[in-house]
Amino acid sequence: MDNNPVTAPRAPEFCACVANRFARVISLGQRFRRIAVAALLAATALTVTPQAHAFSREGLPIEQLDVPSPSMGRTIRVEFQGGGPHSVLLLDGLRAQDDFNGWDINTAAFEWFHESGVSVIMPVGGQSSFYADWYRPAKNRNGVLTYKWETFLTNELPTWLAANRGQDPFGNAVVGLSMSGGAALTMAAYYPRQFKFAASLSGYLAPSQKFWPPLIDIAMQDAGGFDSFDMWGPSGSPAWKRADPMLNINRLVANRTALWIYCGNGVASDLDTGTDLGINLSAGSLETITIATNKEFRDKYIAAGGRNAVFNFPPNGTHSWGYWGAQLQQMKPDIVRLLAPPPPPPPPAPLPLPQQPPAAPAPR
Repeated sequence: MDNNPVTAPRAPEFCACVANRFARVISLGQRFRRIAVAALLAATALTVTPQAHAFSREGLPIEQLDVPSPSMGRTIRVEFQGGGPHSVLLLDGLRAQDDFNGWDINTAAFEWFHESGVSVIMPVGGQSSFYADWYRPAKNRNGVLTYKWETFLTNELPTWLAANRGQDPFGNAVVGLSMSGGAALTMAAYYPRQFKFAASLSGYLAPSQKFWPPLIDIAMQDAGGFDSFDMWGPSGSPAWKRADPMLNINRLVANRTALWIYCGNGVASDLDTGTDLGINLSAGSLETITIATNKEFRDKYIAAGGRNAVFNFPPNGTHSWGYWGAQLQQMKPDIVRLLAPPPPPPPPAPLPLPQQPPAAPAPR
């Protein structure tokens, strides 16, 4: 459901996967039908044109690591920039690519955090994964994958980085957008020692409720031909509920996790630099659908006694990288304050010189 660059599938492939699912949503009433149609139009437009690349400048100390994942039976590419013992983990969107993380493709995130005292971690891949441990093999148009992303991100990767790059596995930050906004909050809810800060940007914060399960399924079919049943089983199952930030609010409040929640309202601004009408329409439609659950999350968080969150719902904003990059820059001071080592104390003041005894009076 994000605008990450990806080669567009042929139109018949998209239409076939949608047709089989649209029958499921027709019976849910006129209100849902209107929402579903908007989402379908948005998903169709998302396959039209990729966004321009905006990699950080050359010369930064960025490493391309191949980290073993026993749970997934392969190595996972991870983009890494060392900067300190604590790190910010930047998660990608639904259309994550296998060459670079979307944060690297579409923003200058590495440059923004260079010499900040905070390391940057960008896992590569995971299209349509929701960064979850899937119930079943992840069948898709290109074959079958094992998706155990939660295990990788909360166990295998931090263990490897601690042993090989001196990273502290505890007290870090995680930032997700679109598909991964909810995943970031879920990981913070269940791994509070690992993540003291979590941000969701245009995230789907009630994925197990109302019309969200079929919409997520439609989007996953469009983005690679994946099936949400393979991920979390039937709608309403424990896995769907476990991955629902709205149902994890009490955990986040009890953990005292620092949160940053952002969502626009679908109105374009000067951050929408694309000229493709279809892409711009889809970005606005997706954000219009998403904002309601973000505001509901805010209200329930405050009602539960939460007092450690920033909620940013500006009078504009679409489902696109310009806004997500701007939000990362805005939250950077909070991340650095929480994660970077404190500056060394000033040197002690020099001791005063010992006073000389008064001179003896001259003899008369």
